[in-house]
Amino acid sequence: MVTDTVLDYGDRALLLQFDNTAEVLAWTAALRDAALPGVVDIVPASRTVLVKLDSARYQGATRQRLRKLQVRPESVPTAPPGDRIDVVIDVVYDGADLAEVADYTGLTIAQVINAHTATPWRVGFGGFAPGFAYLVGGDPRLMIPRRSEPRTAVPAGAVGLAGEFSGIYPRRSPGGGS
Repeated sequence: MVTDTVLDYGDRALLLQFDNTAEVLAWTAALRDAALPGVVDIVPASRTVLVKLDSARYQGATRQRLRKLQVRPESVPTAPPGDRIDVVIDVVYDGADLAEVADYTGLTIAQVINAHTATPWRVGFGGFAPGFAYLVGGDPRLMIPRRSEPRTAVPAGAVGLAGEFSGIYPRRSPGGGS
């Protein structure tokens, strides 16, 4: 797997662009495993990976190393690395959108709940607000579009679905998930 889009992001970073989150996760894992000289941080997002560098002198060499990096989608870890732990979060499924999600997916409310809890989710990347993590790896039947008009206030602790992601709002904030 190769990315054709590598952009300079200032003189101390490169921005890699991808078509989907699976590619982002595969490249993030490969970059972490490669431990390239001069790389001080790797910041994944929905369709990009930002590679932050110690100084401008690493930019050209890192760009060349990226072309040689072997990245395979199947190399994305399905389980957290050994130094990470599973976190179990109790969820009360009684939100106002639950019936809408069931209608949209063609599932019953019980099937929506089962689909959301039956597959482990993992943090894909940090989100739009401090403490918000976009969770990936859920049941594809739960892919629903973001709300056309985001809510101005979603309560802290609410669980949302939007596109291929789920997330837990860490504090009261605006949000477009259902």
